[in-house]
Amino acid sequence: MASTCEVHVDTADREDASRVLGSVTAEAQRIEAKFSRYRADNIVHAINTAAGDPVTVDEETARLIDYAAQLFDLSEGKFDITSGVLRRIWRFDGSDRVPSREQIDGVKRLVGWRRVRWERPVIALEPGMEIDFGGIGKEYAVDRAAALSAPFTERCLLNFGGDLRALGPRANGRPWQVGIEAVDQLSTASRVVELYRGGLATSGDSRRYLLKDGRRYGHILDPTTGAPVVGAPRSVTVLAETCTQAGMLATLAMLHGQVAEAFLEAQGVRYWCYR
Repeated sequence: MASTCEVHVDTADREDASRVLGSVTAEAQRIEAKFSRYRADNIVHAINTAAGDPVTVDEETARLIDYAAQLFDLSEGKFDITSGVLRRIWRFDGSDRVPSREQIDGVKRLVGWRRVRWERPVIALEPGMEIDFGGIGKEYAVDRAAALSAPFTERCLLNFGGDLRALGPRANGRPWQVGIEAVDQLSTASRVVELYRGGLATSGDSRRYLLKDGRRYGHILDPTTGAPVVGAPRSVTVLAETCTQAGMLATLAMLHGQVAEAFLEAQGVRYWCYR
């Protein structure tokens, strides 16, 4: 998951706690192995290296592709799982290495969901194109792990790199205390949210950015320009029924740039936005 993953279980039953930990660990490792873009032995690698040939996918992969296609339509093309190739030139390591327009245009020609042939369960990419589930994979993993934990206890909070899901309140009926990280002071909470149940997800540039000539470039890229979204907030945190829903809304809000808050207001969800 490229981040610290935590499981908090509020129970006096060690066996239940051990079962939750085991199920969460196994599911996180399974999803990482299956959908990570960094492996050469999974379905994502098979799709990305097929050189234009069709690839038949399993039902779980098909559901994720369907979801990505839905997000593409909802975002009017701003959320695009083929845009991961832009990481070849954008490395958000805190440096001032901003790629040139020529470099961006050279890679952007490989971006475009509408050019993908998706006829469930068969997908085919043009040679050189790739898909990347990084924008939805971690939240999906949280919800999957939560579903496997529920039979043992609901007094549980999952945290995969800041994407969270509470199955229920703590054993004493009190909520979990979750901090939202300050945008300019890492590992320090700017606000504490009381979470009884549901998903909480954050999208922001506190840890992944470039800084050149006084301008900060956040890591949320607009696939239509090949560059970071203009006017995006520094951080957006959303509370929703599931982690997947929260992550989707937080990401779409960032992609809305200057009007992120208006977008979130229209969704009728609780959110925290920092600029």
